[in-house]
Amino acid sequence: MAKQGGLGDNFYWGGVDLSGDVGAIGRVGGGLTGTQDVTGINKFAFERRGLLRDGGMEWTSFLNPAAAAAHPTLSTRPTTDEHATYFRGTTLGNPAASLVAKQINYDPTRGADGSLTIAVQALANGYGLEWGVQLTAGKRSDTTATNGTSVDFAAAGTHGLQAWLHVFSFTGTSCTVKLQSSSDNGSTDAFADVTGGGFTAATGVTSERITVSGNVERYLRAVTTGTFTECTFAVQVTVNATAVVF
Repeated sequence: MAKQGGLGDNFYWGGVDLSGDVGAIGRVGGGLTGTQDVTGINKFAFERRGLLRDGGMEWTSFLNPAAAAAHPTLSTRPTTDEHATYFRGTTLGNPAASLVAKQINYDPTRGADGSLTIAVQALANGYGLEWGVQLTAGKRSDTTATNGTSVDFAAAGTHGLQAWLHVFSFTGTSCTVKLQSSSDNGSTDAFADVTGGGFTAATGVTSERITVSGNVERYLRAVTTGTFTECTFAVQVTVNATAVVF
């Protein structure tokens, strides 16, 4: 894949698409908070272990008071956890990053020329920042139960995965988004539901993070089932390269 810029990116917050109200994302970062020296006296070099994972996102928002836009969504500064997701472009398989976060601030700045921007910061709570890939090409709209296009993860995994869902709009009784997998893209190994890979059935705007343990087959896709006439959503999947403890 060639080098990329940041044009055409998306940003989601708790099932709300804030992409059009975000002027810049200043930070999408995370990792270990530090390491602990656990070197025994019988060792010949330092021995360290990683400590807690952390992360955060910072962005500059515009004042949009419309329903389901930036101001009514962010100005309340909820004390509960929210799900934040950054999509690098809107292409299936592109990089994406998510975190369970606490919103820290909502700080407007008015320029002398009358411009108005708002600084917002969200800090990870419990899991740290998780980079993965888009299992939907940005936002996907289904009007009936649909099998999505698969993403090739190049190899099977053995350490489970985390998946993130944002449902932006919905009409109907319920819509269940779930993961299916295959070892050969359905050629001889038919796609089947991933055990534990189903999100809670959506009946409106929502967001969710789920975890799956154990083996993960090479190809994954997002599937919808239920009774609905419209469901617009986005999914990120992070397949763990190594064992992860939260």
